[in-house]
Amino acid sequence: MAVWALGINHTTAPLDMRGRFAFASDQIGPQLHGLRQSMARPPEAAIISTCNRTEIYCAGDEAALDHTLSWLAQSGGVSAHELRSHTYRLEDQEAARHAFRVASGLDSMVLGEPQILGQLKDAVRAADEAGALGTTLSQLFQRSFAVAKEVRSSTEIGAHSISMAAAAVRLAGNLFEDLAQVKVLFVGAGEMIELCATHFAARNPKAIAIANRTLERGEKLASRFGGEVMRLADLPERLHEFDAVVSCTASTLPIIGLGAVERALKKRKHRPMFMVDLAVPRDIEPEVKALGDVYLYTVDDLASVVQTAQASRQAAVAQAEAIVDAGVQSFMHWVDQRSAVPLIQQLNAQADEWRTAELARARKLLAKGEDVDAVLEALAKGLTQKMLHGAMAELHAGDAAARERAGSAISHFFLRNKR
Repeated sequence: MAVWALGINHTTAPLDMRGRFAFASDQIGPQLHGLRQSMARPPEAAIISTCNRTEIYCAGDEAALDHTLSWLAQSGGVSAHELRSHTYRLEDQEAARHAFRVASGLDSMVLGEPQILGQLKDAVRAADEAGALGTTLSQLFQRSFAVAKEVRSSTEIGAHSISMAAAAVRLAGNLFEDLAQVKVLFVGAGEMIELCATHFAARNPKAIAIANRTLERGEKLASRFGGEVMRLADLPERLHEFDAVVSCTASTLPIIGLGAVERALKKRKHRPMFMVDLAVPRDIEPEVKALGDVYLYTVDDLASVVQTAQASRQAAVAQAEAIVDAGVQSFMHWVDQRSAVPLIQQLNAQADEWRTAELARARKLLAKGEDVDAVLEALAKGLTQKMLHGAMAELHAGDAAARERAGSAISHFFLRNKR
């Protein structure tokens, strides 16, 4: 069984390229179906898609990395040649090591961040619901979760972590003297927005508002922070009211355009606006960044901020990598053992056939009134003869080399207690 992984992330592809391959949660099932059906022998498959990465994990009779690359390129509307330079392609133990490092936060923009583990679990759940998750990938991911748990409990890899949310607050604090005088608008109501709202709320801003496509979800989040909720349709007319805007939705197209921001700045008499776009694809048109009174940051722009806390955690990385290596070795040993499963099944089936035949013969003898001890003796002898027949035949073979090989194997399997 081969295991392979193909992906792009924040270190290999720019934001706009990653945006082409960002799959919404409701797209994962259909995309998995399309990927598997595009191959002659559908493999096990799972897709993880976040703002920083899109990765495909597969398991099958043989690795099909080129086909996987072509399929992903087609789904994003680019050529396989163009995409290839932005991808990493991994097989077997390297694919396992990558999955374990991702789950443990070792491959994240924010070293040790815990959010990726939840996203990976969501991806596994989606693959399972789509019927694409088999025994091998299930083992791979369950082991990755166990490794991640050990890394977090045994090392300081996550200590003093600066998340994207905390980085956004830090940048806002650099722009505004007093965040208590700032009105903040959050666009979206997902996990990342909830995290950002929590961090901003801790600084007691003047006002908090949530703009979301679904009012019910927006209201639930707004109530936690004493904020108001508004419809996305009202955003262009109210954008000028807010000093800081943090957006992270699953929209495939920008929802805050250049014209809307220009009109907002005019109404604000060009008082500065702080904007953070955490979405992939982008929520805010990139041209907004060129406006003189707007400070717009994307997920990639925040990288330098989150790096500042990395140095204090580097000492824990070696320890975490050792845990990952041990997990990889254990998984690959399990994969190697899986190759013997068909032979084990055949051996068990043969033994069951012999047992059934001898039991049937013994029952007939008992029904005829034969002595019980004699029947048991015959049963044991019959089973023994069947089990040893192949070995005896090999030992009596005419080829001396064959007899020597058979003798060595028989000694190993049948006479090990005599050594």
